[in-house]
Amino acid sequence: MSGIHPFRVLRAKPLWIANGVITGVLALLFTVFYVGANIDPVDHMKNLPVGLVNADKGAAVGGKQVNLGAQISQSITKSTVSGDKIDWKVMDEKEMKEELGKGKLYGALVVPHDFTSSTVALTGAATTGTPARPTLTVLTNQSAGSVGSGLARTATTQAAESASLQVGRELNAQGGAGQAKLPAAARVLLADPAAVTVKDGHPLDAHSGLGLTAFYYALVLVVCGMLSANVISGQVDHTLGYTHNDMGPLRLHRPLIRATRVQTLAIAGTLMAGLSLLMGTLVMAGAVGLMGMDASHLPLLWLYSVCAIAVTGIGALTLLAVFGTPGMLVVTLVFIGMAVPTANATTPLQALPGFYRFLAEFEPLRQITGGIRAILYYDAQADAGLTRGWLMMAVGLALAALFGFGVLGWYDRKGLHRIPAEVKPEKTAAPA
Repeated sequence: MSGIHPFRVLRAKPLWIANGVITGVLALLFTVFYVGANIDPVDHMKNLPVGLVNADKGAAVGGKQVNLGAQISQSITKSTVSGDKIDWKVMDEKEMKEELGKGKLYGALVVPHDFTSSTVALTGAATTGTPARPTLTVLTNQSAGSVGSGLARTATTQAAESASLQVGRELNAQGGAGQAKLPAAARVLLADPAAVTVKDGHPLDAHSGLGLTAFYYALVLVVCGMLSANVISGQVDHTLGYTHNDMGPLRLHRPLIRATRVQTLAIAGTLMAGLSLLMGTLVMAGAVGLMGMDASHLPLLWLYSVCAIAVTGIGALTLLAVFGTPGMLVVTLVFIGMAVPTANATTPLQALPGFYRFLAEFEPLRQITGGIRAILYYDAQADAGLTRGWLMMAVGLALAALFGFGVLGWYDRKGLHRIPAEVKPEKTAAPA
């Protein structure tokens, strides 16, 4: 036995250097991914989709047909004040409701049908008392993400207020001396004629976490798949006899069962697929049954949950099998570090820097969140993110299988087996 004291290993520079590099890089990467993605969403915002509806029917003024709503819409779409931060989508009310109900709009601005007639009424010389004020309606959409909805609300409210002031200036210019005959209240209103009201464009149920239950539910699925992959990988290695299993003070070791790397991954993947049925059931039971999360389409939610855990877990098992011990760091970065900031949940993709938008195109959490959001908030509509979620999970599973079995098959063909050198199969004597 060696007489060297165990604590002397702390004097070894390679121990400090190797662990310092790994933990330092991990800390830096998590800082860049999390803080960098959310440090200035307003400045990074580009083409945030917001609806613009002109339902104004217009009114006859001085023998001419006037439509102030059309003027407002044209002014907003041509304005360069917000640059390319807002992508104004001109549409009718029916289309707007459909787009809000699919999470494709973060908000909307609606000019009502009587906007022109209500505004023109303010200029009537016979107006007495407090004139009725025309309104512009700002619609929010928390189901698409609270931060994105808030950004859209701010931009839409500013556009509505600017439009009201512009209409006021035009009315005062056209009124001339006749404005002096109006009551004081009417003259004040003419300077800023429109009231801006804010409403929820796609109301959610009370137990929907202000539009965040879909994200947290999806995050639970990803974490379950990722962490269970680590557990399953270790338990399969122990069952095959490649590693010890410490249970408190007890160290258990099983006889070695020789298996190729491909066989080991196939065993672990099968176990993951089977246990995903249990985990998906318990996640949904805990969220809906125990915690009271608002949810519909429960059979579909269960199936999607099971598949999301299975695909995430098999993907994580693949990385663990290919990269070995460093694989857990790769898994953590792929499924958590790069995934959470790009999930299109807390911060919309349109408010992220370009690099993070690129990551969001293939990061698993974004795809899974989109599908869960469609099931929970948008009546499981296919084009609300559900089709993309299913498709990207299928692509992810196929890529994991190709990458995992391809690389591990190459390891096996090169003789890079996992059997320890000291454990060689004994030669058996030929039968007499």
